[in-house]
Order: sequence, then structure tokens, then C-alpha cells
Amino acid sequence: MGEEVKPETVSTKKKKGGTLKKFFASIVSGALFGTVACASFYGATYFARQQGWIDDERNKLVIEKSELIEEQPEVPEISPVEIAHTDIADTELGQTNLITSNSTFVTTDVTGVVENVMPSIVSITNNFTYSYYYYQDEATSKGSGIIIGANDSELLIVTNYHVIENNDSIEVTFCDDTTATAVVKGSDADMDLAVLAVNYDDIDSSTQSVIKIATMGNSDNLKVGEAVIAIGNALGYGQSVTTGVVSALDREMDMNNDGNTASFIQTDAAINGGNSGGALLNLAGEVIGINSNKIGGTAVEGMGYAIPISSAKPIIEELMVKETRSKIDPEDQGYFGITGASITAAESAYYGYPEGVYIVSVVDGSAADKCGIEKGDLICSFDGESISSMEQLQRVLQYYKAGETMEVGVYKYSKKTDSYEKVILEITLDSQDIFDED
Repeated sequence: MGEEVKPETVSTKKKKGGTLKKFFASIVSGALFGTVACASFYGATYFARQQGWIDDERNKLVIEKSELIEEQPEVPEISPVEIAHTDIADTELGQTNLITSNSTFVTTDVTGVVENVMPSIVSITNNFTYSYYYYQDEATSKGSGIIIGANDSELLIVTNYHVIENNDSIEVTFCDDTTATAVVKGSDADMDLAVLAVNYDDIDSSTQSVIKIATMGNSDNLKVGEAVIAIGNALGYGQSVTTGVVSALDREMDMNNDGNTASFIQTDAAINGGNSGGALLNLAGEVIGINSNKIGGTAVEGMGYAIPISSAKPIIEELMVKETRSKIDPEDQGYFGITGASITAAESAYYGYPEGVYIVSVVDGSAADKCGIEKGDLICSFDGESISSMEQLQRVLQYYKAGETMEVGVYKYSKKTDSYEKVILEITLDSQDIFDED
């Protein structure tokens, strides 16, 4: 029989004390490593402090001129006044979401600008007679205005022409809620501009001490995205403020629905009824536009329009120096010598006539007859003031006496061109007595 082979066995018995010795050895080893590491870190930290590499206040390393870490520039603290005059290019903030106004910072708090400009803004109430065929009634409309100048006896206010059109009387309300009577010094219907005059004698001394003349800006320097502020008598409830940005520049719009366009500033600052004639401002508090709710009207949402101040300024300056007239006693008023009918903006657009007064008949030998006005002509201006209705022409004539000479704008039909051509005629008003029936 073969030899029996016993299976090989592996002993699991361990030597006494082996595990305990290894445990203590690991503890000693760890303690020794910790001591060495601590000493090394302390030494390195001490050396770094001596070299000025550690900032104890921030508890972090500051590595100058490192290729890996660039030190960020400090953001300067800017006061609200400085905000309106600090150039972004000079601050090097590296931010891309800042909006600028003449290279200025934008802040959502515009209280400083508003408080400074509000004494320059007025509310306007136009009292007029509403006519519809044979029906007439007294009515009022609301608008806004900007104090833009003064002379020895008057305070001068600019507004939109449509705000004071066809007025019987005009009242302005100042920032202290006092009111005064105003008269139209001059107007330009084509540009929708008018200048009002308020006699200083009609303004309380306390009001004179708080009102201000607005500062005109330069709308030619505007940029799309620039922040703007609109102030005006919104909805006739009193002065209110809205903010936004310049949405677009040089927007061509047909303001009078007559086919003639002009350029306007477009903004997303809310401009509602009553805001017309108010100020569109930059963040320096300068007037860069005259708001007009008439432009666009209800056809647009989220967009408002303003007449650029750089375009309006030459016209305003011309209107400011016109003679301010007072009503003449009825017996001394000049006589024109026509009968006429109003051509409204809607009729002008539909029939193709110019807007103004259509001449139905001319009195023989009258001032109109002698200056060359004929049946079928249309009167569009009188002494530089735009005329849009027969009622307006009658109101204007109340300020002119017999014997005065002025220019009158007339559209005459040309068979050669099949269109109306504008001419300027010189007229000397007659006395009514000459044409009165015995």
C-alpha cells in the first residue's frame, strides 16, 4: 500500500507582544512627523511674515506681480454728486452692465436730480371751447411745461403746441402749487412747440424765490441705452417721475398725420397724457428732449417720444424774443376781411388739403383782398404763428389793431403742378368801421 500523505497545516498562532509593539511604534512615528511638520510650517510662516507676504488682516497671501493671480483694482467710493460727473473709462471697473449718460454712472436713485429740476417744471391747464357742429361747451385739458428763460418782465415757458392749441385762457401751476395766467408768446405748429409768457406781477414773491430756469443739454450727444428721466403732469394728476433709457435715436415719425415726418428720441420711460410739454432729462439734470404724448399715441406700448432739444432750441430762441401781445379793445381790433372754414388734421390727411383755414369768400376791398388772398386759398400762419382753424385765427386777431402790418402764410393751388404751394404775403389790417353797414 502506498504511503499515506497528511495534509499540510498552516499555524495561525502569533508571537506574543508583536501587535502591541507595532501600535506604539506608529504613535511615536506620527507624533514625530507632526512635530517636524509643525516646526516647518511655523518656520515658513515666520519667514513669510518677515518678507511681507502674509496679510494678517485678511489671513491670506498677497502675491504681487504674479502671472497666475492678478490683483483686482479697488472700486472707488462715489458720492451721489460725483456719480453724475464720473467718466466710466477712467474708473476701469471692468463691468459691462453699467448704463451711461454722457459717460456717467447710472443709479436707480434719482431723487437728487429730480429735486434739483422739479422747480423748473410747471403744469399747464388749457381752458377752451369745445365745438362739434352746432354744439359748443367749455372744456379743459392738461399738459406740462419747462421754464426756459426770462426777460425783464416775464417768465418764459416752453411746451407742446397741441397742449395750448385753441385756448381761451391758460393757467400754469408752479412747484409750490401756486398758479398764474399765461399767454402764448409764439408757436410753431409744425414742430409742435409753443412759448408761453407769465408776467412777473402775476407770480407771488415766494414762488419767484423757489422756481428755477432749466438747463438745456445737447441731444446730439445721446447714445442708445443711455439713462433718461421724464418729468411731467401725467394724466393731469400733478408732477410725476418715470425713468428709462434711450431706446432709439432719429426715429422718423409723422406727428401731424400730414405726410411730413420729423426725427424724435424714443424712450421706454413712460410718457402718458399730461406729460406732453414736460422734460426728458439726462442724469446731469439737463433737458435733452421735450416729451410729447401726441407722437405715437395709443398705437404703441412701452415706447414714448420726445422732440430732441438740439432741434427745438433754435425755434424756441426765435419764439422767446417775439413781442408779447395783450388783447385789443374790440372797437380797435383789425379787420381781416374773409370768411373761412377749418381744415382739420384728419380732413387734411383724407382730402389732401393743407391744414389751416380754407377761404370761402373774400370781402372786396378788404385787407385780405388787397394783399392777394383769393377764394380757395388756405391760410396756414399769421405773423409767424401757425394757424390750424378759423377759431384760432379769430382769437389771434383779437391781439392786433387796425393799421398793423404783418406777414401771413397762404397756400395757393397751382394748376401747373396740381398741388398747393406756400407763399408769404404782407397784409395791413383794416378798421372794422370801414366795412360796417350803415
